[in-house]
Amino acid sequence: MDAKLLFAISCGKAAARGSRMLGRPGSSLPGKVALKVYPWTLRDLAARAQQGTILVTGTNGKTTTNNMLARILQQAGARVICNREGANLITGVTTAFLRETTLFGQMEFDWAVLEVDEASFPGVAAQVDPRLVVVTNFFRDQLDRYGELDRTVAVIRDAVERLPETRLVLNADDPLVAQFGELGPSAVYYGLAPHARVVERRFRVREARFCPRCGGALHYAFYHYSQLGLFRCPNCGFRRPAPEVEGLQARYQGERVACTIRFGEKEFPLELPTQGFYNLYNALAAFAAGMTLGLEPGQVVPSLETYEPATGRLQRFRYRDKPVYLNLVKNPAGFNEALNLLYTNEGAKDVFIAVNDNAADGRDISWLWDVDFEVLEELQRDVAGFVCSGLRAEEMGVRLKYAGVQPAKILVEPDLKAAVHRTLKGNGAQAFFFATYTALWPVEKLLRTRVTPEGRGRDVGCRPSLP
Repeated sequence: MDAKLLFAISCGKAAARGSRMLGRPGSSLPGKVALKVYPWTLRDLAARAQQGTILVTGTNGKTTTNNMLARILQQAGARVICNREGANLITGVTTAFLRETTLFGQMEFDWAVLEVDEASFPGVAAQVDPRLVVVTNFFRDQLDRYGELDRTVAVIRDAVERLPETRLVLNADDPLVAQFGELGPSAVYYGLAPHARVVERRFRVREARFCPRCGGALHYAFYHYSQLGLFRCPNCGFRRPAPEVEGLQARYQGERVACTIRFGEKEFPLELPTQGFYNLYNALAAFAAGMTLGLEPGQVVPSLETYEPATGRLQRFRYRDKPVYLNLVKNPAGFNEALNLLYTNEGAKDVFIAVNDNAADGRDISWLWDVDFEVLEELQRDVAGFVCSGLRAEEMGVRLKYAGVQPAKILVEPDLKAAVHRTLKGNGAQAFFFATYTALWPVEKLLRTRVTPEGRGRDVGCRPSLP
């Protein structure tokens, strides 16, 4: 084995140990160190996959889709390397391999299933030569980092064009993703059929108003959310492709979301232990990838139905008798879907919103003005209070005020600990916590000191209150 690679592995593992001693997750530092020592660390380690590497990219749903697929393969008996915590830059991807490698460079695995940041996708794809690429969707996200959405799509498209042997799993309902089908002969599509929640009207936030082929205005029969729906271009004929994997009769069932998956001539009922129609898209993407890899539906569906959400992906807790939900928000499309959860859950509720503007969140928080917070003007009668926290708590409070929320219902509390305490002690029968990237982990840590993950352990809501 190359001495440079061994030295890089050694240095990366030393960095991991140092991170643990400091009480930090160390999800990226080991990879950063190893790549600095030997730039081809990722390439050499990824080449050892017995079956191949799978990359999952797009704006929303990467972590959930990636972890669902990794779980499916593991339960089918495969040995899998996965960056489950969502560290999706090239440094985090490299760290995922280092964790499974001994100091002597020994490792055995069948698949690497890797979530990859859009901007990092070209570099990672060039090094790992993926067998399969899953693309979830494209929305505006961190404009100060990615730039305009057209640029993000072009970056992924150019990288995919350099992977002629790679199979693609694409979201048929997103025209920005569906266009990638013309890049190769082996694209598999997934999507949702019409259901009771589809809408015909155009909201303020729509990413794909124009045809990606000819530039003409797209016509929609309906939307699922944002630009995802039944689209066609009357100018050039570009339209939603018929999906090989389609979710029929999508619906909420209490605190769960369900559909019937149509694959070929067969149908399979699916009920996810979480909410959010966007999670059906994640499950359909994972199912389509599983079918592309030759797995049996009977293996895939049970795995999806027992999937446990990752941190902040509609994570469920319980505080005494109060259901508590924690969800990551990072762009207008995702935040709008998070707000829809307030509609689908009846009863009084408390809402916590933490907005930071650190580098990982995006310094520019102007995207908050593209979120449809105006829906809260009507919904606020069911909300006991809104607690705004984080580094930009004041700006979030101003945004809610301009959206029509009564000032008396808005509490601005920049201190996360105090804000979490106030929300849990609110008068609502349930609590929803929305947080941007760098606020998510501190909030999750604070919640774990006060609440219990639903379905596990005992209720610790009776612990002494925070000061």
